[in-house]
Amino acid sequence: MKLSNISYDRLKWFALVFVPAFEVLILTLGKIWGIPYYSEIGASVAAFGVFLATILGVSSRNYYKKIGETAAEESEDPEEVI
Repeated sequence: MKLSNISYDRLKWFALVFVPAFEVLILTLGKIWGIPYYSEIGASVAAFGVFLATILGVSSRNYYKKIGETAAEESEDPEEVI
């Protein structure tokens, strides 16, 4: 599945900015207001954030690896791409 640059950037922002901020909000408000299972909910949100960031990181790595392979194929001297 290919993502557009806009979709990728939005997912990346969601994974790297929103999810950790939301986790801190849950943990802080849960402690202040005595919400039951707030630490379990916060840990679940954090786990989801790590999962999403990992998937996006692997996707990004594969994308740049593919670009590097394409550039090496187009180049007469493969050492030139490195």
